[in-house]
Amino acid sequence: MIELAQRAERLLPPDVWAYLMRGASIGESAWERWRFAPRVLRDVRTVDTTTPLFGEWRSPIGIAPTAFHRLVHPDGETAVARAAAACGSPFVLSMRATTRIEEVGATAAGPWWQQVYLMRDRGITDALVQRAAAAGATALVLTGDTPYVGRSGGRGLPPLDDRLALVNVAQHVRPGSDPWAEIEQDAGAVLGDIRRLGDLTGLPVIVKGVLRPDEALHCIDAGAAGIWVSDHGGRQLGRTVPPAHALPEVAGAVRGAVPVLVDGDVRCGLDALAALALGADAVFVGRPALWALADGGADGVGAMLSGLWEELRHAMGLAGATRIAELTRDLVVER
Repeated sequence: MIELAQRAERLLPPDVWAYLMRGASIGESAWERWRFAPRVLRDVRTVDTTTPLFGEWRSPIGIAPTAFHRLVHPDGETAVARAAAACGSPFVLSMRATTRIEEVGATAAGPWWQQVYLMRDRGITDALVQRAAAAGATALVLTGDTPYVGRSGGRGLPPLDDRLALVNVAQHVRPGSDPWAEIEQDAGAVLGDIRRLGDLTGLPVIVKGVLRPDEALHCIDAGAAGIWVSDHGGRQLGRTVPPAHALPEVAGAVRGAVPVLVDGDVRCGLDALAALALGADAVFVGRPALWALADGGADGVGAMLSGLWEELRHAMGLAGATRIAELTRDLVVER
């Protein structure tokens, strides 16, 4: 994965690379605090990673919502959606996508999810999620940790054609208004918006950005169909608890009531194995998908996903597990 990042850095303009890496952690991965206690003498000739989760997936390793894919490759989100579908991996389309929702939905050729920001103009949000439902999205991912953009987040974008950045919102912006102001996040978002989005679209709503067990339970009580443990790639509030640290408590509080997802510095199959053993139902990568897209388009993203999947399958077998349900908390210990 380090070599992939290095190749992407050489290929991308410096300002684009700086934008992608803003907020990225440096040094040892937080997942490395967990060590494995494998089972032995188990028949692991066949390892099945099938994951039913708002769709049926071959792999529990998916692609988290990331913005502006066409900054790094002209095929943008369609390339990523195509690669994810070929690999049987979950794919989440960013609300800041640079490709039309309908085009991505047609390309995905299978289940995919739509990220949601609650914008100041709720009419824009409502129109976008209804379009996503019509285009085939099987779930919404409500990003709850972004009442406004953090200072490590999206400010200071490299030059970007408004037609590219606003491809999915321009038709819904009121005539004569400032389009960038219209798509700012709504700092007045509340838990009640979870059920409202579900009722509006008929889709399950996953809440992303949860790092506390009590907040996870509040979201579930408010109608969340899934909880996503995430620190937004380090791009929002600084010094937050790493998802690798927060996941065990959140999963322990949820107790299987709804699926638990996680992202954050997942860079190899061992990271994914630790996350799944700690209670995650699926694991997502963000920046690696963009590095792979820059390096090789759809083929690059497919190779990255397939590599992670193969690493996970191999690690599962070495840990004595033949299916995801066998990845339980007793397989990991804190060093």
